[in-house]
Amino acid sequence: MTTPVTTHLIMGFLGTGKTTLLRHLLANKPEQERWAILVNEFGEVGIDGALLTDQGAMIKEVPGGCLCCVSGLPFQIGLNALLHKAKPDRLFIEPSGLGHPSRILDTLTAEHYQDVLQLGATFCVVDPRQWTDARYQEHDTYRDQLALADIIVANKTELCEPAQLDALRQDIAQQQPPQQLVAVTQGRLDQHWLQQTHHAERKAASPQAHAGNVARPLIADSGPRLSRSQPWRRYSNHGQEHYSIGWRFLDEVCFDLQAVESFCRELKVARLKAVLRVEDGWRAFNKVDDQLSVYRLAPQKEGRLELIDPDPLMAHPLHKQLMQTVLSLPSS
Repeated sequence: MTTPVTTHLIMGFLGTGKTTLLRHLLANKPEQERWAILVNEFGEVGIDGALLTDQGAMIKEVPGGCLCCVSGLPFQIGLNALLHKAKPDRLFIEPSGLGHPSRILDTLTAEHYQDVLQLGATFCVVDPRQWTDARYQEHDTYRDQLALADIIVANKTELCEPAQLDALRQDIAQQQPPQQLVAVTQGRLDQHWLQQTHHAERKAASPQAHAGNVARPLIADSGPRLSRSQPWRRYSNHGQEHYSIGWRFLDEVCFDLQAVESFCRELKVARLKAVLRVEDGWRAFNKVDDQLSVYRLAPQKEGRLELIDPDPLMAHPLHKQLMQTVLSLPSS
């Protein structure tokens, strides 16, 4: 009989460091284990999969909205395909930071998956600086992400005040069943936390938080393939009180590193993620709270950039600014 795959849900708000945490876990993965990751993103183009591809695990992306708002079908299709192809020993599921986890947990524990999956500890990555903001504490989805976690990972603790971490600790102390809090920097979660168990009796206060949202297509439509005659495409999305604009670029499109870095730094948005080709290779761009990090990345199949903000984004001016950072386009 096949051993069920230990499965972890990695929840967390926009910009708390879920992908950084996964990159750290993957970098320290036991050599003999096969790991797989199912990534869901609010935006249409999907960036997190690209940020994880060089870390030694099989990745499956489901972009274009949160998994809980699409009747579970994209989730199940992506999950089944990943399990069949990767045959992992351990599976991680990273929902959109704007997504409610209740229906995902319902699917993972449904009869269909009882002999296939074994739900392990669930994690919620939190930036203590955000948790002192009433907009987060009063948001149904954010509160339930925290309530359904077995382990709260307080990330970016080097940037927060002790009082902010204490406020998070006090809130967690009121949760039942009890939760564990681990404070880390730069997503450096120790592997031993993966051995903790999941408490199935955890309940969400607002499990129908997204019930009124319109169902999205089974698979996000990325449109026609990129080509030398059409080396870029632009996408948009709106839901869960946020807006997104994303771009895909043919891998031959080359950006001026200094120019595109300036473009990213000057933008005032809640979230920016990108993987782009520049003069001497590929770079990942990651911006939260006006803090931009840029690092080298293995070559990618295509360039991608995603912007997310609570306010509507002006597509045409942003597109014009971005294209001014392009160093060269392929000749058709």
